Amino acid sequence: MLDPTNDAARPEPTTFNLLFVCTGNTCRSPLAEAIARQRIRSRGWSHVAVRSAGIAASHGGRATENAILVAREHGLDLEAHVSQPITSELVEWADLVLTMGRSQLMAVAALGGEEKVALITDFDEEGGGRPVEDPFGGDEAVYRRTYAQLERAIDSVLARLEPILSP
Repeated sequence: MLDPTNDAARPEPTTFNLLFVCTGNTCRSPLAEAIARQRIRSRGWSHVAVRSAGIAASHGGRATENAILVAREHGLDLEAHVSQPITSELVEWADLVLTMGRSQLMAVAALGGEEKVALITDFDEEGGGRPVEDPFGGDEAVYRRTYAQLERAIDSVLARLEPILSP
């Protein structure tokens, strides 16, 4: 029997890996990654890792200026974000892959992630499984709408994961 007061007898917490996927990895998925990191940190979940990627991303791109601006408005920093394309290795790393739209669902499934991929809004009653608006090329107002959509969806995802991830 494990002694709950004996830290040496406690099993090490496992890491849960969460991957956000959009198209170019310069707007939606970096915002989702930053929001999720903030929310995960506030919950005290040090065993959850978060990354983002894009199905048509080039390696090494920056987040868009409006994504950086809107993130900053919420106390988040996307200045150091570096875009990366989705790979089978990233899909394998992830325990759950959350996409912004249906085309990304198919791309993740094609890389072997069919059993661990979902549309990010599938967890949100208000979002109802609708794609997250792509703000690329839009003004600050469009980015703010996308941010609000992501915030709501991520809160729903984390609430659903809480029973298995809460330390």
